[in-house]
Amino acid sequence: MNYDLHSHSTASDGSLSPSQLVELAKDSGVDYLALTDHDGVDGINEAQIAATNNGLNLIPGIELSVSYQNKTIHIVGLQLDIEHQALCKGIVKLQNYRLWRAEEIARRLQKVGIENALDGAREFAHGKMIGRMHFAHFLIKNGYAKDTRAVFKKYLVKNKPGHIHGEWASLEEAMEWIIGAGGVAVIAHPARYNLKRNKLKKLINEFKELGGKGIEVVSATHSTNDINTMAYHANEFNLYASVGSDFHDPKVTWNQMGKLPPLPERCKPIWNLWN
Repeated sequence: MNYDLHSHSTASDGSLSPSQLVELAKDSGVDYLALTDHDGVDGINEAQIAATNNGLNLIPGIELSVSYQNKTIHIVGLQLDIEHQALCKGIVKLQNYRLWRAEEIARRLQKVGIENALDGAREFAHGKMIGRMHFAHFLIKNGYAKDTRAVFKKYLVKNKPGHIHGEWASLEEAMEWIIGAGGVAVIAHPARYNLKRNKLKKLINEFKELGGKGIEVVSATHSTNDINTMAYHANEFNLYASVGSDFHDPKVTWNQMGKLPPLPERCKPIWNLWN
């Protein structure tokens, strides 16, 4: 079975609609797909219909933004009851903050001479959520940068005009929302946070104490060394191992569906919890 337990649609910052995403996953040989849009579940119902029509197994999920020790980290929730009241309230809280952040990014870009950034970002946001990638597309289209990497380097990272320090959910809140909704919590792409070994172990330990079950061992952003390191930590903390492409756009070649390396054999697959 081919699993991809981390993907995004136009319900957040992906380029494909939920149904298009499912169809691509099916064509790419994926058997089990988790739709894990940022801080929202609006795409799940459409994706579920498409999955049923395409003979693919859909896992309802989310990728929650979390503020942790002055960093933004992401916690994936899998197998969620997307109508759970506490989860829905948490999503409203995060989406309200996302709207404020989008407006503030536009205000800050205006101060350096970039006009109409919010309206420009909206042109690329197919849903109600406006993210930094939508601003990136606007800035590229209007010649302020040549590609996404250049946009973030020049405008959207720390000490640059459009950067805003995130004030997201706490780790405790995110875990309560996921577990309360009957879901399984997974630390997303842990190697991306550039945490030193002791700080990473502290995060994993706190995550597990709060009821966390898994860690993303295989991710499109993980090198072979990262995979081996995260497999070690999964075993060290007796956690299940997850895999996810973090797919956003078929034009981005480094995180395509159906092409992830296998989990190391010593890992316990996260899907053992529901298969």
